[in-house]
Amino acid sequence: MQTNGYVLVVDAFGPARFFPPEFRKAGYECVRVQSSGEVPRVYAGSVDLSLYADNIVHSGDFAETLRAAGAYAPVAVVAGSEFGVEFADRLSEALGLPTNGTALSPARRDKFRMIETIKAAGLRGARQLLVSDEEELRQWHEESGGRVVLKPLRSAANDGVSFCETPQESVAAFRKILGSENVFSEENTGVVAQEYLFGPEYVVNTVSRDGRHHVCDVIGTTRISVNGMQDICNSVYLMPRRGEVQDQLVEYAFQVLDALGVRHGASHLEMKLTSTGPVLIEMGARIAGGDLPHYVQLATGESALDWTVDAYVRPERFFARCDADYQIDRHLASVALVSPSAGTLRSLRHLEAIKNLESFHELRQFVPVGGQLVPTTNDSSYVGFVILLHQHEEIVMRDIGTVHYLDGEGMYEL
Repeated sequence: MQTNGYVLVVDAFGPARFFPPEFRKAGYECVRVQSSGEVPRVYAGSVDLSLYADNIVHSGDFAETLRAAGAYAPVAVVAGSEFGVEFADRLSEALGLPTNGTALSPARRDKFRMIETIKAAGLRGARQLLVSDEEELRQWHEESGGRVVLKPLRSAANDGVSFCETPQESVAAFRKILGSENVFSEENTGVVAQEYLFGPEYVVNTVSRDGRHHVCDVIGTTRISVNGMQDICNSVYLMPRRGEVQDQLVEYAFQVLDALGVRHGASHLEMKLTSTGPVLIEMGARIAGGDLPHYVQLATGESALDWTVDAYVRPERFFARCDADYQIDRHLASVALVSPSAGTLRSLRHLEAIKNLESFHELRQFVPVGGQLVPTTNDSSYVGFVILLHQHEEIVMRDIGTVHYLDGEGMYEL
């Protein structure tokens, strides 16, 4: 089959599986590049190599990996996951392709550097401490007062995030995080403490080309406190592009992208709308997880998947449409099933009631019957997601509430 060229997708896991068919529509094949011989356990079994023309595994010799990748004369390098962001920067820079460069790569992964970098650019960011010892942390929490958040420097999916009310809780969280293994099967060698931000949480997903940014979707969230954790997200929903809230979020998001040196590719920005305006929680220089881009594509006709293709191989089309607003054809929500306990799952008691909801589209169940439930404490321990799609917003919002009502102790037969 004749192709226009090849695109390298670095550490393609999860929703990156949608890239090969999207690039193929534009006449390009994808080559997968794996930045390490060891696949993080969280991604084990999640890769279909048949989607790719080749799978290049980096063994530590960058010159050899560069030679193998360069043999395909690639036209672009795309980060396929958070794990691959820095290697994608390194590879694209070395190949002379559109790149965000390596100068600010650490700031796009390291959560402490990220916030310090945007604050240096004059943007609002959380007060924070790069923790070096327990006594320093104890004193900082005492001086800060109130709730603080501790998290690993380089993890994802809310892994290791702890909400601490007292200095003693902060020290205990620090001890638990430091040296433990994160979601990427790496040792946590650093911990950041940040002030807790009050306000509703939102997500802005974008794609950029040559420093021009397009908003692919704006996402609202609902959150609960459960299983000893604060702020567990139990649903997300697609918002219209324009509105008083969205306009504030997008303006700030674009400033964050500029401050962090994002000129090319997809980005996923999480922020809270505080009383003083939007404040970044963290960003990832890659598409959103949870297959959200796929579902946004169903809701609006296109998503960060399509826009990434345009940005890299059809830039003239990207620039011609960059400032256009997305239009919602069907309203979208993804509602999480949150396990309250541990045990062997015998059934989901209210599953039929959920499937009969007017906006029900799909159930993605991660824990099968006979599988082991654990209490949900982060993004990696949901029982599943209920996907809702409907042309009327009120139907989707009503059904979000219904799923929340059905979920809980009475849902899970153990």
